[in-house]
Amino acid sequence: MSMMLALSSPTSMFPNNMEWPLELEEEELSHSHHEYFNSEEYPLLSSSMAKKFNHNANERHRRKKINALYSSLRSILPVADQTKKMSIPATISRVLKYIPELQQQVEELIKKKEELLLRISRQGDINNDDAAAAAAMNKKGHHHQNSSGFLVSSSTISDSEVSIQIISSYGIQKCQVSEILVCLENHYALQLLNASSFDTFGGRLFYNLHFQMEMAHTLDTEVLSEKILSICEKHQRI
Repeated sequence: MSMMLALSSPTSMFPNNMEWPLELEEEELSHSHHEYFNSEEYPLLSSSMAKKFNHNANERHRRKKINALYSSLRSILPVADQTKKMSIPATISRVLKYIPELQQQVEELIKKKEELLLRISRQGDINNDDAAAAAAMNKKGHHHQNSSGFLVSSSTISDSEVSIQIISSYGIQKCQVSEILVCLENHYALQLLNASSFDTFGGRLFYNLHFQMEMAHTLDTEVLSEKILSICEKHQRI
């Protein structure tokens, strides 16, 4: 019986408080495989006592696994929460609240990524449109550019139609457009058939004007471009 008294009692080995620490002591972990008893190693130990000690050893092993799982849960939390002393129920509650927050952050990041990719794709398309428009203006008709940021190109489409393109870095006011239309109608007998405009990512504005000549006559597109450019410059100085 002296050997039985030398062994620790089950109540001293396992406290009744169920909020045990999340991390076990290293000594308990390293010697967990020596906690089981059998009748051959300890012949003086009764069968019931051996079962009791083995049950306690199994319970310690089970708690060790559970604590490892709780430690994994704690590792998910932010560093500020990991340094806090929280009970197991508090840890589980915080993790259950934090995981949806992480999922929402991931969804927001995915959305931002898609928006950035879309903006990059649009910017590439706009740059291609700018290059195509500039190439078209250089290819046909007379174009004039000044230091104020305006570029005007005029070209005849047929004997009775003419196309005018205006590129501006600052935009064209409504009064400028109205004055241009009145000037072309009064001095060059041009009637507006169609007009369109669009802006680019770099802030430049493109204006496309399609006119029809009321009577067949020779139109000097170079003079026409200079006239439109002078109107744009006049309003730019005001």
